[in-house]
Amino acid sequence: MTNQTSFGTKPLTLVENEDYYIEHGLMVFTEAYHRKRGFCCKSECRHCPYGYKKPRRR
Repeated sequence: MTNQTSFGTKPLTLVENEDYYIEHGLMVFTEAYHRKRGFCCKSECRHCPYGYKKPRRR
C-alpha cells in the first residue's frame, strides 16, 4: 500500500513497512521516513532521528 503526503511543494510517496507501519490501528513513521522528510516536527516521534525531547515542566 502506498500513500502520499507533502511538506512544502514536494510530495512524498509513503511505502508501508519502509516509511511507516500500522500498530494498534495507528500509523507509526519509521526513522527512514523522518530522514526522507528532512526535518523534525517536534512531536517526540518514536523513531525520530533528530533526538527532539519536549522541555519538561517543573
